[in-house]
Amino acid sequence: MPVVMSRLLLYVRDVALLKSFYQTHFGFPLSEESENEWVVLKAGAIELALHRVGEPWRERPAHTSTSNAKIVFSLDSGLTELREKLVRAGVRMRDVKRYEGFAQLLCDGEDPEGNVFQLSQAD
Repeated sequence: MPVVMSRLLLYVRDVALLKSFYQTHFGFPLSEESENEWVVLKAGAIELALHRVGEPWRERPAHTSTSNAKIVFSLDSGLTELREKLVRAGVRMRDVKRYEGFAQLLCDGEDPEGNVFQLSQAD
């Protein structure tokens, strides 16, 4: 029985903010929505689902520790240009990097709630 990943679900504080972020900067089309509670965006073969955190966590301060998860978005070309566009829009972005022996350009950034994402472009 093959198992495939079909959806990545993030629990978020502001569904509308993150919906706007991922649609504006990455062009992900809307697949389904329950206003201010649940959004599913098509992100290629995988869906990105944004689910509002439960009531007990809505008024607590945001978690300050870093996650060990990273969302990776692949591009055929234009990584440097997209990074610059994101920087101009005020998105927190790190420098473009390349590891020796690894045929990829990489660049990490953060969405408005601090979820880390990576842009990856194969040579």
